[in-house]
Amino acid sequence: MDLSCFDAAAERAMLPSFDGCIGEIILPGALIKAIGFQKKCSVHVYSRLHDHCQGFGSYVRFLRLPNVFCNVETCHMLTNSRLQGLLVRRICSKMHVDGLCKILYQNRETITSLEFVNCNISLDFFDAICDSLAMEGSPLHRVKHFAVRSSKLIESNPASLPQKLVSFLSSRSLESLSFCDDHIGRNYAKLTLMTVLDTSSALSTLELSDNNISGWLSDFRCKSANQTSLSPEMSKSLQSLRVLNLRGNNLSKNDMEDLRCALVHMPVLEILDLADNAIGDEGIKSLIPWFVKTVEHVPLVSLILKNCNLSCSGASELLEVLLELKYPLTSLSLADNDLGSQIAPSLGDFLRSSVKSLDVRDIGLGSSGFLELRINVPQIVKLISINMSENRGGIQAAEFLGELISKAPELLTVHAGYNLMPPESLNIICSALKIAKGKLQHIDLMGNLKLCLADHASILAEFKHNGKPMVLIPASASQEAPYDDDP
Repeated sequence: MDLSCFDAAAERAMLPSFDGCIGEIILPGALIKAIGFQKKCSVHVYSRLHDHCQGFGSYVRFLRLPNVFCNVETCHMLTNSRLQGLLVRRICSKMHVDGLCKILYQNRETITSLEFVNCNISLDFFDAICDSLAMEGSPLHRVKHFAVRSSKLIESNPASLPQKLVSFLSSRSLESLSFCDDHIGRNYAKLTLMTVLDTSSALSTLELSDNNISGWLSDFRCKSANQTSLSPEMSKSLQSLRVLNLRGNNLSKNDMEDLRCALVHMPVLEILDLADNAIGDEGIKSLIPWFVKTVEHVPLVSLILKNCNLSCSGASELLEVLLELKYPLTSLSLADNDLGSQIAPSLGDFLRSSVKSLDVRDIGLGSSGFLELRINVPQIVKLISINMSENRGGIQAAEFLGELISKAPELLTVHAGYNLMPPESLNIICSALKIAKGKLQHIDLMGNLKLCLADHASILAEFKHNGKPMVLIPASASQEAPYDDDP
């Protein structure tokens, strides 16, 4: 069964003028033919959605369902299906939830991924959904990935979670849990974490991004330098967590002190995303003791500090600590922090580490910062990708990039757009490409409007990857809006 058939039917069913049974919707003839039915009789037989489901429902494994499909009729059409993944949109009434629960109950033995988008969900709705997924005579379920995105959780700060939702979140089958842009408050976030802590969960990914949960970890603040409020039993369940995403949660420096107390109970954490939180220098300094402790444990692989209101002072202190780690980071983002050209020496030193991916977009390096970086770049750089866009580097940005290309044999992708590069920059970069024996596949120089004034046709012709241009530049100054770098 082709997923596009359900999508096409959904477009028809969601029209205000639609009034009928969804199973009677006629699928577009071109779509039926596109999936392999050329004969007129075959096209006719499978033109209705109901007939299509009857013929191919047993092969469907993933579906996107709008609210109009969450009903008993859809449940009957999917009688033979063995759904593994389901994405549901715009659930907002008990009628929708009741229909969805019948579909979930019918597929409870096979469904492993469930995602809600643009829904209005109450705790009672959650309770019913979790109950429909439970195995016969048991609170256990088979769902591994559960996500609620861009939705409204009606009780944003409940005093407690219903028991069936608690059982669902506590299951050892659950591997990833996401509440993203759902307007949840600190109580919801805290109760979710407490539920995970109270059991021997196997959760490896926890995302609570784009909400407003400042203060959610206040119960975990350290009592002393060597003691936290977490009991040994509670801390055990965090030992499987590998990804923690707290992006855009209005977290402050005080939240970082609380977070440090929780992080010590996450010994295998690999990815920490704190982007778009104004934690400032004091917040990052609160985490430095935890970074120092990671020397003794499995390393953090990726740290994302985009738009965290850091200054050169805080970022330099962090880079100094990260450089000394026994297991250094392989990916770091400091993008959208006003660090200035003074950060260049620290960045140059950091390039001596094993970092593979570096994002320093829009940190205010300027021409002098790129000059300092070029002077300090080590002889061997292990970078695979770098984003150095929007730094007003001019010709020095090109000079640094040329130097980097010659010293980073594993470099694959470069983003260096919107750096006010003059036309002669193209010769510098292409000369480095000719000499280098690296593996470069993609250099994005879009936004450097003056590069189109160079005689680039002959220069760029020889640099291709899989038959496509390796170096991207603006086709003409009129095709792009100018880069407005003013505050």
